[in-house]
Amino acid sequence: MEKALLIGVNIGKEEFEFREEMQELASLCEACEIEAADVITQNLNSINPATYVGSGKLKEIKTWIEGEECDLIVANDELSPLQVRNLEKALEVRVFDRTYVILEIFKKRAKTKEAILQVELAAKKYMLPRLIGAHRDLSRQTGSVGGMHGRGGGEMQLELDRRLISKQINSIQKELQELKKLRQTQRSLRKKQDMKIVSLVGYTNSGKSSTLNALLDRSLAKKKEVLEKDMLFATLETSTRLIKTEGQPAFLATDTVGFVNKLPHQLVEAFKSTLEEIAEADLILHVVDAANRNHEKQIEVTNRVLKELGADKIPVICCFNKIDLLADFFIPPLPGKAVKISAKNQTNIDQLLWMISEELFWDYLPVNLKLPYAKGDIYSLLKENAIIKSERNEADFLRLEARVPERMFEIVRPYIE
Repeated sequence: MEKALLIGVNIGKEEFEFREEMQELASLCEACEIEAADVITQNLNSINPATYVGSGKLKEIKTWIEGEECDLIVANDELSPLQVRNLEKALEVRVFDRTYVILEIFKKRAKTKEAILQVELAAKKYMLPRLIGAHRDLSRQTGSVGGMHGRGGGEMQLELDRRLISKQINSIQKELQELKKLRQTQRSLRKKQDMKIVSLVGYTNSGKSSTLNALLDRSLAKKKEVLEKDMLFATLETSTRLIKTEGQPAFLATDTVGFVNKLPHQLVEAFKSTLEEIAEADLILHVVDAANRNHEKQIEVTNRVLKELGADKIPVICCFNKIDLLADFFIPPLPGKAVKISAKNQTNIDQLLWMISEELFWDYLPVNLKLPYAKGDIYSLLKENAIIKSERNEADFLRLEARVPERMFEIVRPYIE
C-alpha cells in the first residue's frame, strides 16, 4: 500500500467541519488502497492558484517529505494542471487530488457496462485538460517534425492525444445515449402500468442498500437482495426492486449511487442518465447516517445534488438510519417527514412502509364495500391495487374498508355501502 501525505486548505470553514472533511479524504484514500501517513493543513482566505498552499506551507511540506517515507501527496480539492505541475516540481513526488482518488474508487467499484462507461467518461473528461503534464518534457523540444512547422514532438503528440481522447469521449457518449434510451423506455413502461417509484438517495455509506433490503424483507414479491457493504461507494449501479406488502399496492424502490462532499462534476455529469431516475421518482427516501457526527453537513450535500438534478420538489421522507449505534437520538426539526430506523436491526421498517404508503397513495378514495363472494376477480384486483384497511367475512359477502385508485372507483361503485 502506498503512503501519502494529505494536504488541505481551509477557507472559512468551522474547524470541526474541516477536520471531518480531511478525515473523509483519509477514508477515500483508504478505499483507494492509499495509507494516509500524516495531514498538513493551512487556513487561507483563498487557494493559491499556482501551488494550492502558500510558499511557507510548501516549504513545511517539503521538509516533512525529506524526513518521512512518502510516495505521493493527496490534496483535498480538485487541482488545476498548473498546480499539479508546480507541486510535483517543488516536492519531487507524485501529486493526486480528491477528484482523482474518487475517480479511482469508482473505477474499482464499477461492474455493469453502464457504470464502467460512466466512470470511463468522467475519467477522460478529467484527463483531457491535464494531458499537457504528461508531455511537459517533450514539449520543450523545438524544430519541425513530420512537416508540422514550428511544432515540437511533444506538442505534436499532445495534439494527437487530445484528438484521441476527444474521439473516445464522443464514442462513450454515444454508447451511453443508447443505454439512456433503453432506460427511458423502461420508465415509460412503468408509467403506463401506473407503477409508483421510490428512489433511495443519501450520502455514501449511509445505508441505502441496507434500507432497500430491509424493505425487501417485508415484501411478498419475489426477492433479490442488493449488495450492501460497509464501504464508500459500494453501489454504483441503479438497482430497482418490486415491494409488495399485505394490504398495500406494489411500488418500485430504486437504490442509487451515494453522494459525497465535493463530488466531482465530471461524475455527476457522467452519471446524469442514471441519476435521472431520481428526478422521475414519486417519492424520495433520503437515508441519513444518524451515527455520523457530521450528518447535518451530509444532508446539505445530498440536498444540493438533488437540486442540481432538478429533484428538489419531489416529496421526501428523511430516514435517520443506524440508530442501533446510538444510545439516544433526537431528530432535529425538519421540513417534511422523518423517521428513525435501523436497517440492520429492522427497527421501525413497518412505520417507514406506512409512511411510504401514505405519501404515494394519498389521493386514493376511501370506500366501504359489501363484496359478494362470487366477485373474486374484483377482490384480487383490490388486493393488488388498493389499500385494504380491514376486511370481515359476513354470511353472503365480504365487508371491506379500503382506499382505491380513481381508475378502480367505477369497478367497485356497485358494491359501495
